[in-house]
This record gives sequence, structure tokens and C-alpha cells, in this order.
Amino acid sequence: MIPSTEECFRFMDLYGMLDHIRDHSMMVEKIAHIIALGLRESGLPLSIRLVGAGALMHDIGKTPCLNTAKDHAAKGKEICLQNHLDEIAEIVSEHVTLRQYHPNADITEKEVVYYADKRVKHDQVVSLEERRTYIIERYAKGNEELLLLIERNFDICREIEKRIFSRLDFEPGQLAEMVK
Repeated sequence: MIPSTEECFRFMDLYGMLDHIRDHSMMVEKIAHIIALGLRESGLPLSIRLVGAGALMHDIGKTPCLNTAKDHAAKGKEICLQNHLDEIAEIVSEHVTLRQYHPNADITEKEVVYYADKRVKHDQVVSLEERRTYIIERYAKGNEELLLLIERNFDICREIEKRIFSRLDFEPGQLAEMVK
């Protein structure tokens, strides 16, 4: 089932999503929606409902994982599957790290949400580089293995950005103005 916007907010309440995480998720949804609409207009058969629900629910596992070493993306997938939200489970599961990325295939809903999440720091639209710097400072903390994973993620994200915006009639830097 793809949950409606109202159902996504009910799940946020049910799982105690903190306000700042909810605000972040709502901004990710706005960015993902703009991108998905543009990509649909360019001829890609993306589901706007799937992108919207995936974006709103991408951090559903974050609050339960705070102050633990648990993977919030895996927890989010678990929550989705427990609630019969199978259609968005993979989007939620791979919003941090894409495990199944195919650079020569069409852009997917999962990649749109992945990219949109990388463009939102808290509830503000930022460049990939600003978000990358923030994530390194916040999470890597001298861990070389984690730093390499973050760098790899952002290499993929830059590639996705090029692929997305080669199909759109606006530039990445215009997104912040488009959500106002």
C-alpha cells in the first residue's frame, strides 16, 4: 500500500517522530515532488504518490534509533513492512545508501527521494557540498571507513544530480527558490 499524506502523518505520530525530523521530511517531500513532476513532464513514468509517501516516510525509523547504534533506514524499512507499506519499504531502506544503483537505467522514485534527502539540511535546501560537509562533520567523526562511505554516497548523488537535471528545465541551485 502507498500511504496517503494523511496516513504518513498518522504514522509519524504513531512512531513519535520528533518535530525537527518531521520538518526535514516535509521539505524532502517538497523537493522530491518538484523533481518528480519535472521528470514526469520529461517523459519518465514516475509515480508522484510513491515519491511523496517515500519522501515523507524516509526517516520514520530515525526517532526510535536516536541514541542507539541502530540503522534508522533499516528500522524504517522494518516499520514499513510491519504496516504493509511494501511499496515504499525499499525507498525508506535505501535513502541513506543506495545498494541497487544502475547508472544506465531510468531514474527511479528511490533515486529521487535519495537525492532530495541529500539536498535538505534540517529543513533548509542546501547544495550537495554543504550537505556533504555537514554529514561528514556530524557522523564521520574521524572514522575513515565511514568517511569513505559518505564520499562514495555523494559521488553517486552527484551522478544522480547530473542525470536528473539533464532532463529538467531548471538547475539544482533553483530548488530553494522553487519551494518558497
